[in-house]
Amino acid sequence: MGNLLKVLTREIENYPHFFLDFENAQPTEGECEVWNQVNAVLQDSESILSGLQAYKGAGQEIRDAIQNPSDFMLQERAWNSVCPLVIKLKKFYSFSLRLEEALGSLLESLTCPPCTPTQHLEKEQALAKQFAEILHFTLRFDELKMRIPAIQNDFSYYRRTISRNRINNMNLDIENEVNNEMANRMSLFYAEATPMLKTLSNATTNFVSENKTLPLENTTDCLSTMASVCKVMLETPEYSSRFSSEDTLLFCMRVMVGVIILYDHVHPNGAFNKSSKIDMKGCIKVLKDQPADNVEGLLNALKFTTKHLNDESTPKNIRSMLQ
Repeated sequence: MGNLLKVLTREIENYPHFFLDFENAQPTEGECEVWNQVNAVLQDSESILSGLQAYKGAGQEIRDAIQNPSDFMLQERAWNSVCPLVIKLKKFYSFSLRLEEALGSLLESLTCPPCTPTQHLEKEQALAKQFAEILHFTLRFDELKMRIPAIQNDFSYYRRTISRNRINNMNLDIENEVNNEMANRMSLFYAEATPMLKTLSNATTNFVSENKTLPLENTTDCLSTMASVCKVMLETPEYSSRFSSEDTLLFCMRVMVGVIILYDHVHPNGAFNKSSKIDMKGCIKVLKDQPADNVEGLLNALKFTTKHLNDESTPKNIRSMLQ
């Protein structure tokens, strides 16, 4: 394809427009160190999603134990059902910490002077692709988690039981795996409707506050440019037709929504303001032009996980588009 990132010749509404090949971008020598570090994390993402998808809670065992508090066998059965699930939940939580670190490395690479975010994307397409893959994973994880209420029920039962058993001085081997401090952190994580997105939002906000010498625009422009890239690829048939897989369209949609949410959390005025560098009307329209089944979760993510949608400065037509 020659240059994988191409500036479109037409300028629409003064937003940047690119084609970025999310399917085939390969790391250059200069990207390799960060790319390898992030790749080591991303390699585990599919097994994390499979584990979450296969999550079967211990609802029945817990109900039996609660209804029959004096039946020791039922208490033991519930406890033995919940413990392996808690180990699994710890694995998901630990992965979120690795993802947070990986995102920090990518943001550092894609925002550092003297290059502009546009130049970074042009030169470091493989890192841009990894950033996109993190967002894609995050939205998939959170979509799945929202459909599994058993997670919080199982974890609440675990915490109640471990507190009670500690009072009874029972030997609790699992505390070596999930001690009280870890349980507190996990509890906060799973209390979020979209825990992975919250992790990334916090990571991006922390990146900005920890890098005080880096202009905020370097980070927000990186996010808004990525949103624009995805929007154009979705609405321009000559570009979307280059994808070898239909899944790449859904990938683009998730990435677009992910960067909008991060932008909204990091930029003081948010993504919906008239001064925003993201064409929110265009982005929402692109989503609404897709099959409803593909985008319902994404539109909900814009509605419920952004920070500024309900601000007075949000144009009414934008708000009504998301109702």
